[in-house]
Amino acid sequence: MNMDTISRYLQLLRKSHNYTQEDLAKRLDISRQAVSKWETGTAIPDLEILLKISKLYDITINDILEPNIQPPKITDFEQISIIPEKKLQEILKQFDTNSLVTALMGASPEINSLCERLFPDIDFEVTRNSIGRVRIENVEDMQNQIVSMINLLALFENHASV
Repeated sequence: MNMDTISRYLQLLRKSHNYTQEDLAKRLDISRQAVSKWETGTAIPDLEILLKISKLYDITINDILEPNIQPPKITDFEQISIIPEKKLQEILKQFDTNSLVTALMGASPEINSLCERLFPDIDFEVTRNSIGRVRIENVEDMQNQIVSMINLLALFENHASV
């Protein structure tokens, strides 16, 4: 169970149903702050709320806790270049600058150039220097989170078109 994936999935569910955090909170009879905590990964809904969410979105609790993102649209971070640039930019905007730069530390020069082109306002070199050395596991984890987000969005698009 990956808290980051769950939090992003909950946010994606809410947005795909055109709910604000306030709208969702009212539907679930909870505070907007609780919704915010789920979407930032600082908390997870309790079982009673998970049941309400599953009924609201017509999915199972297991779908929420372990989103099925198979078959994946991409399987490797280097494949992000196949995503249309505007869509890729929207996805990558969901990650903070340090997370994106960390993921890019293990990427090819082509992928780094692509991201630098998509985000001209970010000084990637300065950010890399301020982050310093990073364990390869952290780089791989961040790359995997980005790949998971891309695949989650692809899953939503497939469900929306059915």
